[in-house]
Amino acid sequence: QVQLVESGGGLVQAGGSLRLSCAASGFTFSSYFMSWYRQAPGKERELVARISSVGGTDYADSVKGRFTISRDNGKNTVSLQMNALKPEDTAVYYCNAQLGLHYMAFWGQGTQVTVSS
Repeated sequence: QVQLVESGGGLVQAGGSLRLSCAASGFTFSSYFMSWYRQAPGKERELVARISSVGGTDYADSVKGRFTISRDNGKNTVSLQMNALKPEDTAVYYCNAQLGLHYMAFWGQGTQVTVSS
């Protein structure tokens, strides 16, 4: 079955860095769009970054220039390098896999990122 397992969350001071990783299994990873979403308390889940099967990337305006998404199709992993973290980046971060816009999306359990001021 499809599994997405996130790791790398934690507590960091503002200005610091964290690297999130998502290990995927149970589907043809190289064919899927892979994304990171986040959800802060009391807010809707929002797209942070997306990478296509061939490496094209998109970012939310709020993280452009600070976050970098990457994938390793040989290891079935997707990562999110987060630099210059801000308190407003505090959220649960979720890994997402989707074959395309009109296909079912798969989600990981989420990993907590907390940025202290």
